Amino acid sequence: MSERSHDVLVIGGGVIGLVTAWRAAQRGLSTVVVDPRPGGGAAEVAAGMLAAVTELHHGEEALLALNLASARRYPEFSAELEEAAGQEIGYRPCGTLAVALDSDDRAQLKELHALQHRCGLVSQWLSGRECRKLEPMLAPGVRGGLRVDGDHQTDPRLLSAALLTACERAGVIFRRSWARRLVTAGERATAVLLDDGGTLPAGQVVLAGGSHSAALEGIPPEVVPPVRPVKGQVLRLRVPRRYAPFLSRTVRAVVRGSAVYLVPRVSGELVIGATSEEQGWDTTVTAGGVYELLRDAHELVPGLTELPLAETRAGLRPCSPDNAPLLGPTALPGLQLATGHHRNGILLTPVTGDVLADALTTGQLPEVARPFGALRFSRPRQEVLT
Repeated sequence: MSERSHDVLVIGGGVIGLVTAWRAAQRGLSTVVVDPRPGGGAAEVAAGMLAAVTELHHGEEALLALNLASARRYPEFSAELEEAAGQEIGYRPCGTLAVALDSDDRAQLKELHALQHRCGLVSQWLSGRECRKLEPMLAPGVRGGLRVDGDHQTDPRLLSAALLTACERAGVIFRRSWARRLVTAGERATAVLLDDGGTLPAGQVVLAGGSHSAALEGIPPEVVPPVRPVKGQVLRLRVPRRYAPFLSRTVRAVVRGSAVYLVPRVSGELVIGATSEEQGWDTTVTAGGVYELLRDAHELVPGLTELPLAETRAGLRPCSPDNAPLLGPTALPGLQLATGHHRNGILLTPVTGDVLADALTTGQLPEVARPFGALRFSRPRQEVLT
């Protein structure tokens, strides 16, 4: 049975889908979100680091501009969302300290420091003693580190809950069902068929399904987004009051070539992550993953083994071939993308909402997002058929 048409239909109720729906509704567009459990998804596992500077990698310099643009939006975005939802999102401008534990890790961190400076970013090299002065819980063996006062954090679970409330207050409709198939007519996306048998027509469809974005039936082969799941395991510890303050800022390190981070919350939670595993759709928490995270985190901050273990989780990051998001109009009229954010989904939430709102109302991507347009991986139809 077909239902009334909306201006915008968003497939996926994670933070990216929710911020897209909220911004679309603010532009006066009637909006519906299709998701069996909106407010869930990768945000339930993510640590919430807003790390445009310390997450910089060689070969991803183009992504830096988008990350920085979103990071600059966070203070205003946080204030606006908290007012709209009447609840906090855990935004905390606490800074980040990236440290090294041996000479190899120190050399790698020095290379990152040089890359940051070439890109015009602000970071300060500290000696091991200076690092321990900032964070007394660090291990005595810390050889040096980078102080980055511009990389902050938010709480993804609070962010997701606030976006859900803001959407509801803005008039966004929620259909708690799976989207089974994209419906096309006249070579245009026109509706979505739901698992419950309903059909939702819409003027425009936004595919924001995270790691599941490529699985939607009915998308022409040349338009299917090249997004795959990358598994990440995360631990949550609880810091009793007698240990507070345990860490004052996010602490990151590369330990024997493996990245580890510790994100302290005001609530007393300490998030430790994250593995990066090409395991398809597997979300099993493994003994090996927990062991490696605790082992590396213990070398960094020995005192954490005294803390209670509150939770172990595994989630799936939506990863594109170049580790950057796919945004805006596709080769199929009426279908837009907001997916493929990989490890930067929480960081890119504000800019993604703004970009998609512009694309939905004007049909064009703003300048900051053009390098990440959804068309950059599209293959010509004749190439797909041969």
